[in-house]
Amino acid sequence: MRRSLLAVAVGLAITATGMKPALADEFTVADIEVEGLQRVSAGSVFSAFPINMGEQIDEARLAAAIKDLFRTGLFTDIEVSRDAGVLILTVRERPSISSIEIEGNKNIETDMLKDALAGAGLDEGQVFRRATLERLELEILRSYIAQGRYNARVKASAEELPRNRVAIRLDINEGSVAAIQNINIVGNREFDDETLTDLFELRSSSWWNSLTNSDKYAREKLSGDLETLRSFYLDRGYLDFNVESSQVSISPDKQQVFIAMALNEGPQYTISDIQLRGNLILEEEELRKFIPVKEGDVFSRAQMTAISEALSFRLGREGYAFASVNAVPEPNEDHTAKVTFYIEPGKRAYVRRVNFNGNVSTKDEVLRQEMTQMEGGVASSDRIEFSKTRLERMGFFKTVDVETVPVPGSDDLVDVNYSVQEQPTGSLSASVGFSQNSGVILGASVSENNFFGSGKRVSFGVNFSDSVKSANVSYMNPYYTVDGVSRGFSLFARETDYQEEDISSYLLDEYGARMTFGYPTDSITRLNFGVGVTQSDIKKGIFSSEEVRTFIEDEGDSFTNYFLFGSWRRSTLNRGVLPTKGYSHSLSLDVAVPVSDLTFYKASHRTDFYFPLVESHRWIVRARTEVGFGDGYGDRSQMPFFEHFYSGGYGSVRGYRANSLGNKATNQPNDFSDPDPFGGNLLTEAGLELIFPTPFAGDSRSMRTSFFLDAGQVFDTDRDYDPELTEVRTSAGVSFQWITAVGPLAFSLAKPLNDKSGDDTQVFQFSLGQTF
Repeated sequence: MRRSLLAVAVGLAITATGMKPALADEFTVADIEVEGLQRVSAGSVFSAFPINMGEQIDEARLAAAIKDLFRTGLFTDIEVSRDAGVLILTVRERPSISSIEIEGNKNIETDMLKDALAGAGLDEGQVFRRATLERLELEILRSYIAQGRYNARVKASAEELPRNRVAIRLDINEGSVAAIQNINIVGNREFDDETLTDLFELRSSSWWNSLTNSDKYAREKLSGDLETLRSFYLDRGYLDFNVESSQVSISPDKQQVFIAMALNEGPQYTISDIQLRGNLILEEEELRKFIPVKEGDVFSRAQMTAISEALSFRLGREGYAFASVNAVPEPNEDHTAKVTFYIEPGKRAYVRRVNFNGNVSTKDEVLRQEMTQMEGGVASSDRIEFSKTRLERMGFFKTVDVETVPVPGSDDLVDVNYSVQEQPTGSLSASVGFSQNSGVILGASVSENNFFGSGKRVSFGVNFSDSVKSANVSYMNPYYTVDGVSRGFSLFARETDYQEEDISSYLLDEYGARMTFGYPTDSITRLNFGVGVTQSDIKKGIFSSEEVRTFIEDEGDSFTNYFLFGSWRRSTLNRGVLPTKGYSHSLSLDVAVPVSDLTFYKASHRTDFYFPLVESHRWIVRARTEVGFGDGYGDRSQMPFFEHFYSGGYGSVRGYRANSLGNKATNQPNDFSDPDPFGGNLLTEAGLELIFPTPFAGDSRSMRTSFFLDAGQVFDTDRDYDPELTEVRTSAGVSFQWITAVGPLAFSLAKPLNDKSGDDTQVFQFSLGQTF
């Protein structure tokens, strides 16, 4: 005969049903049976039910065991009965979740909501608990309220399905974000409301703020604005500043928000004394060089933070990578504050490993060649940062980041991890593209600055355009020796029809070879030198100018010239492509030696300066100059005309057609066309640019936009022409550059400012696949 011992409800109330006193006595469990299981296995029940066969139990022990079984959360009801020595558990399982459907959400993604549900135990296949669903419903609603959507609604429902399953549905009405009707500030005496509210991300409602959504309330934004306000006052010496209260009121229709904040500005503090305490390591006089404030200056938390970082970086140069510097102000009653910098250098750190990641194509050894911070050496912040700069200057990487990570279990070892993001290195930039002065450029050619990730520069191939047919092979190893001595070779053959370049009509065939060596004199300066030979053959065009015909009649049309050349370059540019900071100076000289058929020289000097206007380097001023001069020597009174400098076009003076500036050639008597440019032996160019963030583009490392002012001209002093400043042409406009997968893209819109009759102007200019 089965006797009912206990009925246990969800609330864990245990009620004896129809028991006689004798049934409360102890009895021995001969067997345990479980009834009502559908999805839950019997093993799961027995593992959670702390009673085994053969044990003697009483009613209190049984009640405690049922509570343990309830804690599993698998059942909504458990009933216990007894048939002689057999203990019978009749259970009712909780339903399982068959599906979860979410409707109406736009500002919070469905995946994010489902992740939140899964984190709370509500996922397909899991046990359903209604209390959890109701709690999550409130949490989702709070998320919308934090966004300022006070009229949002969230309704959760669970539909029962066959086989003890439920389908969950969340219906969401996100509502609209409440607009800020007014921001009221009380207690500000030193700064007016407009000055303070201009600091905020949140703004009062207006047509413009509504358009930009800056008048939409969000709790996180308000917290950020209050912190901005604190920083504003602390940076101006108000050490006692405090936001006494901030209140947010909502209109009855929940569409408008009113923000009120009460401030206590307190007095403005000046600095009475500056002290250095702790283990200074370096002489105090050396450290004080990094403290530009003095007694009487207004206290600024931002300035104190910057000084602390500068002192930490200076200690890092000595190998104290974990140095801690804290600036602590001590306010006085006379509204002055003594500032004490507490310095704790810690142990000197050494580099265990230098690691690289992100260099998919470029070999590790190429990056290691640029390292000035060596493994096993003292961890110097200067060397670590300069190594980062050297990687950026290579031009192989879009971004370079460095992180100094302590080695677990050691207090004096660090790993230096460089993370790079590779970018196109110009493999198509010299062979496929279009430019307005050369036309379509086609050819089977490769020009790669990082050949197979080796860091070596290799180019070879054949190119054809309207004006140039060329074949070339070149090779440059920037690390021919471990000391950074470079070596390069080049062979070339080129046929140029200058009439197609809008230059005086003649054809020039050139064949030659060069060998170069480069030597670094220090970390930013390099000397290059080499030898070369060129065979030049000139042919008259249909309408060659008088200058070309006279030269061929006097000198001949075939020349073999042997060259010695050298250059000096000093560069602190922070990147190899589209730099944002630093400068570059270069001076070069090519000399055709006396055994050549023509004896002449060409010299040029270039400068390039980048001045970032803001810390983010998104606004930059660039200034550039170029001066070139050439002449003959020995029994030659002038340089050959086919070695002339030319000016105008993209990369020169924009707004004027390429190579169009300067003196014009003298036409033959039967040639009634406009005279062609003839170039000259003196080149002068300069440019000024304001580089600014490209609109609607977040990536500033692969694209660049600028306003520019260009100036330049080419003169021919060999023709008894005296250069005059009034002859220099100028232009202004806007330019765009972009590093694409197939090579650099560039274009400009320019307005000539002082063009004269006969000038060949060109407002729009562009180039694809050409080097900037």
